[in-house]
Amino acid sequence: MARQAGGRIVNVSSRAAFRGEPGAPAYAASKAGLNALSQSLAKALAPRSVYVYVVAPGWVATARVARAIQDKAVLADQPLGRVATPEEVAQVVSYCALDAPASMTGAILDVNGASYLRT
Repeated sequence: MARQAGGRIVNVSSRAAFRGEPGAPAYAASKAGLNALSQSLAKALAPRSVYVYVVAPGWVATARVARAIQDKAVLADQPLGRVATPEEVAQVVSYCALDAPASMTGAILDVNGASYLRT
């Protein structure tokens, strides 16, 4: 009897995939492509018990964007009054990698503090 492969893939995308980024269209397009690839892989790999999840953060408080996230327009777009922390994003990635149920395969999880909502 053939053994099932099993495993998990967790990709990190961005809210830019859904809302676009006028100043970075290639970035937004690449993240939208990553989402489509991930969902296609979720369908293709499910029979092998390989589950694929996507985490799509908004702004994350890192040194690279420290100046940008102080901008009043960016902060005004954050219902929490702040952007996500790296630890919050890591918590969601860890959940997907270790604990998310198989029935969530193909899901894209937003981690943006309600700064962008999809329906």
